[in-house]
Parts: sequence; C-alpha cells; structure tokens
Amino acid sequence: MTARIEIVRDADRLAEIGPAWDALWSACGALVFQSHGWISAWWRNAPDRADRSLRIGLIWEDERLLAILPLATHRRRGLVFLEWAANSHSDYGDLIAAAGVAQTQLDALWSRVCADRGFDIALINRLLPDARMRALVARDHGVRLQPNHRTETSHRVTAQVDGASWFEGQTKKARQNHRRGWKFLEDAGPVRFSVLGADAPRGPVLDRLAALKRQWLLAQGHSSALFEAGTQTLADLVEVLAQKQILRLCVLECGDAIVAVSVNFVQHGSMMAFVTSYDPAYERASPGTLLMSEYIKWAFDNGPSTVDFLCGAEAFKTRFATEAVELGTFAGAATLKGRLALTADEAQRALRAWRQRRTTSAVEQPLAA
Repeated sequence: MTARIEIVRDADRLAEIGPAWDALWSACGALVFQSHGWISAWWRNAPDRADRSLRIGLIWEDERLLAILPLATHRRRGLVFLEWAANSHSDYGDLIAAAGVAQTQLDALWSRVCADRGFDIALINRLLPDARMRALVARDHGVRLQPNHRTETSHRVTAQVDGASWFEGQTKKARQNHRRGWKFLEDAGPVRFSVLGADAPRGPVLDRLAALKRQWLLAQGHSSALFEAGTQTLADLVEVLAQKQILRLCVLECGDAIVAVSVNFVQHGSMMAFVTSYDPAYERASPGTLLMSEYIKWAFDNGPSTVDFLCGAEAFKTRFATEAVELGTFAGAATLKGRLALTADEAQRALRAWRQRRTTSAVEQPLAA
C-alpha cells in the first residue's frame, strides 16, 4: 500500500477526519493538546480567523491515518508565521505518528508543508525533550529550522509519597503560611476544597474563573481572548477535557464565594494545571497558593506522582517545583522578509545582551577597584 500526503485547510475537512484522528490519537497516547477536539474547539472559536489558516499535514495509508502534523498560519506584526494549531491554548506541541511510520515519511510530510509556502517564518515551539518533532527540526527540508533564544520552561513537582507526607516535607514557613491563610479564610466563612465530579455543573465555576482572570489581566495591562465575556472558547476546551474523562476542576470556596479555581487534567500519570486564578479580595490569605497545595496533596493521594504547572516561570509555580524542563523553540525563514526579521531579532537580542554585560561590568568595576 502506498502512503499519501494531504494538507487540510478548511473546517469542513477538519470535521470529516475527526474519527480517524481520534483513533490515531488514542493509539499513540498523545496529549490532549494534539487531539482533534482541542484543535477543533480552538479553530471554531478563534476570534481572528481572517488572519489565520489551517495547515494540518496528514499521512494516509488507504483509509488509515498514520501521522498528523497539526499546524496553522497566523499573520501578525506584518509577518505570516507557521506554528502549531491552537498554539495560543497549548502548552506542549508535537506531531502524532503511528508505530512503524518511517522517519522518511515524516520528512516527506514536513517537506510538503514547507513546499506549500504561504508563510514567512516557521516557529515551532514548546517541544518537550522527547518530542517526536525534534527529529524533523534537525533536518533541512526547504526551511532550515535553528534553535531560537525564545525558550520556555515547564515547572513540576514530583513525589513518591502521599499528600500528607508531601505537605509535611515542605519548609516550616510554608506550612505555617498555609495554616495561617486557611485560618484567615475561615474567619470569613467555612472553607472547602473540592475536585468537581463529572456530573457537577461547570458553567458557574468557569464564569467565575473567567471573571477573575479578566480582572487580573486588566490589572497587568493585558488581555486574552480565552477569557473574554461572551466567548465559548474556555468552556469548549474544558468540555474536551471532560469528554476524554481527564478533567479535574479544582475549586477553593470560602462561604458562598469561590476564591480560587484551577482547570487541571490528568494524563500520563501527571496532573497538569492548565488555567488558574484567584480572587484578589482574599489576597491576604494567598488563596491561589492554598489551592495549589490542596490539589497537589489530592493528586498524590489519587494516583498522579507528578503535578505539572505547564509553561511559564511565574514565581507561584517555582514555589513548589522540584524540577524544571526547558522546552525547545526552533525558527526558520521561508522568505526574504522572514530572513530579515529573524536577523533583526537576533541583532536586537545581541544588543540587549551586550548592554546587560556592560551594565554588569560597570557595577562590578568599583568593587574590583
């Protein structure tokens, strides 16, 4: 049987290949970020569809789907980027390939995607150390991908003990802060931590999460389409997690108020924290940190031996993390405009590094003198 390559570019075809995609995704044990439901939910709700297009590469053997390279293009800042589909909502990117698919077949798939052009820069990011895509970026198939300085970090906490033992293993100060924060909340009303069951209504909790996240983003001078009022994206993504029976929606309540929420899911023996927010009105109690402690304890009591905080090096993630994993980023130009943009970006990075070295040297010079 002869393998054939297809490039999916429209929503109708994306819907048609759902069953075959689901079968391959399940067989490979891939992460939810590469699932058909996740990428379809993103595409269905993308607010800037006029600036995007699907570029999903497939390898077929008759009616059997062998590999998926879930990519899309996005026009921004005057350039067109080739990147992961649902990149803005996915913490880890990768391709999916059935057992036995030859590297030469995957090379041909990437070559076909690159040959179609229509983009200035390929930006392939958030690759775990064992990502299958790393074997492709190491090769030249018309667009030479090189390691990029925009790396990201994933922090996680791992333990082979139960929740109570993990908590007792924290520093004395951390334990005292937890008990002090819990007591502060109890002064305002009964405090409850829960992981919502599959049949529990999620709408009010997600509405509360989105409202808290919008409040935080506004205070930081940022915005995100994921949390905008009236949008369905967050609910649809959470529904994907629920349908795959991996959702763990963690809630901390004080009296009648939800003071912290975390949308988590469990795969590969790890609880992954997708979206978290808290009510700043209770900031004195550090409700976000309280919630993290509680769901870490819950995870270690209920199967997962790792809690993965996903992308980002925020201080609240490093507070509990026992390890950090660097995620690879690779970039390559497909046009002259893309090459000029990457050259300019590298020059700016070099200039910033030079200024930093100069500043450091100026500070150290008097000490040396």
